[in-house]
Amino acid sequence: MPYNRDTASAQADKLSGIVEESDLYEGFAPHVETSEIKVLDFYNLPKSTGKEPALRSFTEIKQLLDQGKKREVKSILRENSWPINSPIRSQLWPALCAQHNTKPQMVEGFYWEMVHQVFGTTELSEKPIMLPAFVDATHCLPYHLTRTGRAVADRIVNVLGYDCPDITYSPVLYPIVSILLHFMSEEEAYHCLAALVGSKDKVFINQTKLLHEVTWKTVMQIAKKHTKNAVSYFQRICPGVKLERVFMDWCWWILAGLPFQHLVRIMDCFFHEGIKVLYRIALVIINLFHKECQSNNEWSPDNIKNDIGNALIKFCKKIPVSPAKLLHAAFSIRGLSSTYISRIFLKTEMLLKSRSVLNTGNKTLVKSRSSDNLPTSQSQVNIQMMSHTLTIREKPHHTETCRNLLFTLWSWLPVRITMYQPVLLYTTEEHGCSLTTFYVRVEQHEPTLMMIKTCNNEVFGAYCSSRWFERNVKDDKGQRQAYFGTGETFLFSLYPERAKYPWVGIENDKDLGHASELFMAADSKMITIGGGEGQAIWMDENIRFGKTDSCKTFNNPPLCPSGDFEIRVLEVYGFVGA
Repeated sequence: MPYNRDTASAQADKLSGIVEESDLYEGFAPHVETSEIKVLDFYNLPKSTGKEPALRSFTEIKQLLDQGKKREVKSILRENSWPINSPIRSQLWPALCAQHNTKPQMVEGFYWEMVHQVFGTTELSEKPIMLPAFVDATHCLPYHLTRTGRAVADRIVNVLGYDCPDITYSPVLYPIVSILLHFMSEEEAYHCLAALVGSKDKVFINQTKLLHEVTWKTVMQIAKKHTKNAVSYFQRICPGVKLERVFMDWCWWILAGLPFQHLVRIMDCFFHEGIKVLYRIALVIINLFHKECQSNNEWSPDNIKNDIGNALIKFCKKIPVSPAKLLHAAFSIRGLSSTYISRIFLKTEMLLKSRSVLNTGNKTLVKSRSSDNLPTSQSQVNIQMMSHTLTIREKPHHTETCRNLLFTLWSWLPVRITMYQPVLLYTTEEHGCSLTTFYVRVEQHEPTLMMIKTCNNEVFGAYCSSRWFERNVKDDKGQRQAYFGTGETFLFSLYPERAKYPWVGIENDKDLGHASELFMAADSKMITIGGGEGQAIWMDENIRFGKTDSCKTFNNPPLCPSGDFEIRVLEVYGFVGA
């Protein structure tokens, strides 16, 4: 019987509780070996007392998604324990993934055209196909897919590798494909995966070795704070085992260890909220394992001290709590905000990048400073031809060359951005002095580099990590957010002083308060960068006058001595392909 999405939808909306045994496997796609899937836990729950609210339908959730009520959707996903075989996921998961899509909607049949380009046919090969290099062959987890289902998963990751050549290392990608295929068709699974990979607002799937390492080290740092007793216990009973070796496999506690019914419920939330859900689950696993170690002889120190990593995965296979309790514990952890996680992640990424540069040796380091982390010759020519801010002539015998200022500025950019070609998006010299024109030409680009040259020849600006369009984004109450942006934003001064002023959170693990996270703000009357007891850069709607103060977000001095300034030139650059 072919997989009929309309039928699945009708079943999803009718489902409000325990289904009859005859409908046991109606929710799964045809390439799933349903006989191996255990659903007994759900049926062994105490009988309903009639007081529990009915499970929400896809129609209700879709309506909330269409209205942009993401917080309400988040609560529903966390609280509604749909059974593992619920047909709701055949529509719910594609809808959740689609909201993260940043590319134009793919035309019908696009996936099959890609399949034909890669394989020369749309027929599924009976022979094994070689997987892309970014796949970890030791963790190609099929879960309950049939042999055909596994071949479909192989084909999807190959097509994705062809369509996204920037993916260089992504071991969790294959397991997520496999999970998706339990509830939807091949084409739908590909579209879901492409949306998760291309997401800009939230992180779902790491795609490089660097980010993979940054992620597990972030989990380790968070665990040291939020599961301090458990981590200390592991270090005490396993003095010869480095903590790093344990946390390197953190994602496999979840993806390879937990029972499938737990994993499916976690994915309900993951496809909406992102990787932070997995961080929370990992912390709960650590705490539960710690408690079991103290009360269960199976996990006594003598039994686990030689291989605590493998013991963790074995523990997850027998985890003593239900999916609902696991999620409840995960979302009850306090002080684990997205901002806090982002701060730890960003600090870890910067530390790893700096170490990689320092460990490459002097010869490579010299090469890196002169070429690898600096603009290409073509970029240098382009900017020098276009820029009215980087060439400064204050006195006959004092000339600061565009090239030197450009090299200084480039060395401050995130390494990944230096690979892209800069393009001038807006300049007052050509496009006039209008905030409206500024938004039209700049607002959809991310990131952007803003440079200001004053009538006194001071040159300063900001690297802006988010789109200026985000000034229009509304919260759950329909209010526009005052400030937006991320901790990657920084200020700089190029003349007469050269200095970079990064976000204060990079150097501090403590919660510095709201004033330390006022990165970017804008409306029809002004633009602001940095806040808290002053604004680092403020410009009026005519892009003529501005002011600069010290601010808490960047802990910067005023970027020009007088504080107030008149704008001679404003330039904004984007990066092609970023």
